[in-house]
Amino acid sequence: MKKMWIMALALLSIPALAWGAEEAVPTVISNAEALKGVQTNLDYVWTLVAAALVFFMQAGFAMVEAGFTRAKNAVNIMMKNLLDFSMGSLFFWAVGFGLMFGSTTTGWFGTTGFFLSDYTVGGDPWVLAFWMFQCVFAATAATIVSGAMAERTNFIAYILYSAVICAIIYPVFGSWAWGSLLNGNGWLEQLGFIDFAGSTVVHSIGGWAGLAGTIVLGPRIGKYTKSGKPRAIPGHNIPLAALGVFILWFGWFGFNPGSTTAGSTDIAMIFVNTSLSACAGAVLAMITSWLIFGKPEIGMSLNGALAGLVGITAGCANVSPTSSIIIGAVAGVLVVLAVLFFDRIKVDDPVGAVSVHGVCGAWGTLAAGLFNIEGVTAKIIMVQLTGIAACFIWAFVASFILFKVIDAMVGLRVSEEEEMEGLDVSEHGGHSYYDFQMGSKQA
Repeated sequence: MKKMWIMALALLSIPALAWGAEEAVPTVISNAEALKGVQTNLDYVWTLVAAALVFFMQAGFAMVEAGFTRAKNAVNIMMKNLLDFSMGSLFFWAVGFGLMFGSTTTGWFGTTGFFLSDYTVGGDPWVLAFWMFQCVFAATAATIVSGAMAERTNFIAYILYSAVICAIIYPVFGSWAWGSLLNGNGWLEQLGFIDFAGSTVVHSIGGWAGLAGTIVLGPRIGKYTKSGKPRAIPGHNIPLAALGVFILWFGWFGFNPGSTTAGSTDIAMIFVNTSLSACAGAVLAMITSWLIFGKPEIGMSLNGALAGLVGITAGCANVSPTSSIIIGAVAGVLVVLAVLFFDRIKVDDPVGAVSVHGVCGAWGTLAAGLFNIEGVTAKIIMVQLTGIAACFIWAFVASFILFKVIDAMVGLRVSEEEEMEGLDVSEHGGHSYYDFQMGSKQA
């Protein structure tokens, strides 16, 4: 009898179990949708946190540039780093973002999205998060130029060229390589160009623009002897420059991993590659400078870390940790040799920006193809070389013309008297270290 009751209860429970199963289906779907929503929110948060880290790099650039230059120009350096972000952001919002990521039928530049017009009430808020991340990249390209042209550039001229770089020069090349990240489809990326976080798109653009600017400006007063031999003009605060490098290193953990624009497991290897390359760059730059100068030189070693960071930026997502060390090591040697080379040909770059960002950006872009974890082909190498060449031709030629036009309009360089006195006083009417500088003539 007991067994019969158990069987009866079991039979009666079948409809209830079936009903429960039917009710469970919507719960499973709801959980899947909830997980998707969590991932979407995580992507937003990570992208915006990374944007904040990259924005903090502005402080790093300001510290490096001020530390590697003379005290009489430190206010000017701070003003430039403030204004290239502020002015550059406005012009990137108005024009640059549309040129870089707007829809295109040619592959050369976008034609929609100006003034963030693609985002309206009820529009896709991802456009805003993506704009913020790309905006801090544009500012980075502009501020690189500041270091190369430091200590003798007219402040009004600086504001003008920062606006044009963020509005046109950087975005146009960016559209060639990255346009499909939103609405475009640039001709370089159609070829298979690899530049994950911008060794060329950001750093070489800034470096080659800086090269054009230094050529148009000419060297600082006292940089070369009458016989043409370069003379060192020491920076006034190496601890400040070192602090700037550490800030930049920290910010690069937003620059490279943040370029995933997704909170995913991919960022782990990118973090590792980024830091290992910087370490190798610093060590090899130290060794190279030690062999050449007989002492481990601090300025070269600091720039070696930056060279490693720039070098790995293109391939941080598609090379192995071992390869990242090789890439950084080569960049560390290259930056020392490049600084000495540009000094000898009378390209006066006070902070080594052309060497760090231009030369090592090109190396990093080539290395992304040479050490591609999925394999290397002649086609990949040719595409990488094409991108490097296109970047140099576009950035250098466009910037050279821009600086010549600005020079004719408002004057690119300050007067000899203003340069000798220091741009802090002549351009801004103040001192960085008032109690220490008053009554003492600055070198």
